[in-house]
Amino acid sequence: MFKGKTLLITGGTGSFGNAVLKRFLDTDIGEIRIFSRDEKKQHDMRIALKNPKVKFYIGDVRDYASVESAFRGVDYIFHAAALKQVPSCEFYPMEAVKTNVIGTENVLNAAIANKVKRVICLSTDKAVYPINAMGISKSMMEKVMVAKSRLSEDTVFVGTRYGNVMGSRGSVIPLFAEQIQEGKPITVTDPEMTRFMMTLDDAVELVLYAFENGNAGDIFVQKSPASTIGELAEAMRVIYEVDNEVNVIGTRHAEKLYETLLTREERMSSEDLGDYFRIPSDNRDLNYNKYFSEGDAHISEVDDYHSHNTNRLNQDELIALIKSIGFTK
Repeated sequence: MFKGKTLLITGGTGSFGNAVLKRFLDTDIGEIRIFSRDEKKQHDMRIALKNPKVKFYIGDVRDYASVESAFRGVDYIFHAAALKQVPSCEFYPMEAVKTNVIGTENVLNAAIANKVKRVICLSTDKAVYPINAMGISKSMMEKVMVAKSRLSEDTVFVGTRYGNVMGSRGSVIPLFAEQIQEGKPITVTDPEMTRFMMTLDDAVELVLYAFENGNAGDIFVQKSPASTIGELAEAMRVIYEVDNEVNVIGTRHAEKLYETLLTREERMSSEDLGDYFRIPSDNRDLNYNKYFSEGDAHISEVDDYHSHNTNRLNQDELIALIKSIGFTK
């Protein structure tokens, strides 16, 4: 499907972009374009790869002109550019709006203008029942994608939604590893807090599955196991064979006890595909009867799909998963 084609990754110097490159560089893909605003990371990536298949484009999704010019001749796009850190988005919410919402609309409009065949937009579990600016902006990103998919004739827009990626920048496993190696206490917010456990390879697989199977406006969710933060800290102590003290610091501002990947309304309408859920596009129009006069009594009988009620990893499974992403003594 990718043979001889041109793939562009927005935010391509991030963890996801690097994982896609690792997956695709030795295939018969024609060209991979890395689009981002960080020239230092692009320079480092260029020096490390030395691969003529990889082309670099400096630009910002907030700037339509830079996006539009980079999209010329592109067949497919993985849209990963985003502001993802909860605290920074909380303090600068309009910056999150500019990148995650307006930036996404720029990407979608430029893709339509250049007749890009397919765009996959990456979202997060924090977009479901959002309680912070980052989650709200990503929820709006999904709404923009679904709305735009109704109007696009030549370009297919599909979304993916996944939980925290294990070992990615700013996530808790690298923090625990750093605290252990420096002999510091491990700081745990709430030992009973649960999070989905998903690797970067899982994230790439989800995007590829959505790419191959998605219809316009669909959102795909991968079924993922979960762990409590307390169990995660203990697994890290076992892996590193240490007895660092664990300090419970309490839930931080704008954090949830558990994350949700599907609301019960979405779960009611979703298609169970084994390892994935497919949430079909909501193609209702502005006929208000469909919103105010017609309902579904069965929705209240269905649970959300969240990290408290998914499969819970035991310690051996959790340790094996952590080791698989490169965190060992």
